[in-house]
Amino acid sequence: MEKKSKKSPKMLIAQIGRAVGLKGELKLNLHTDFPEQFKKGVSFETPRGKLEIENYNQKRGLIKFKGFDTPEDAKALTNIKLYSTEEETKKRCSLKDGEYFWFDIIGCEVIEGVEVVGKVKDIQRVLDIDYLLISTADEFIKQDLPKTFLIPYIDRYIESVDIENKKIFVKDAIDILKAS
Repeated sequence: MEKKSKKSPKMLIAQIGRAVGLKGELKLNLHTDFPEQFKKGVSFETPRGKLEIENYNQKRGLIKFKGFDTPEDAKALTNIKLYSTEEETKKRCSLKDGEYFWFDIIGCEVIEGVEVVGKVKDIQRVLDIDYLLISTADEFIKQDLPKTFLIPYIDRYIESVDIENKKIFVKDAIDILKAS
């Protein structure tokens, strides 16, 4: 019996904005912390098929795709969303020590001391701080505590992250939960 390879789901990483100038350039609205993914020759999935980057100007937030050389051509791409997979993202991006992809953090167990407080359900960014949205562990819900709560992803609360074992060790999260 043949095993099917499990392909990771597509993730939104950018949305194309309005056409700019006369050469087919477009505004690019990023949904990623890794603009280095946008290099000449790299292709991204869209609902209309693959688009290959001809040029990307990070400072100006402008992108040009191969084969779209006029404002009229470029306008046809307005509002198109660019997607990547986890595998493609990992290949294209370099993480610094202590940095993690959101898709690696989501699903991790959150542990304070020896107690499992919950699981990371999602990540929300408010201004420049990421917050872990935690689905509270059943034992705390039985104590009439909220089903979800937020922990700021800052050193004050995050002690360590073990991506390999899908665990995040925290401090004072139970206090946040009880105050929620």
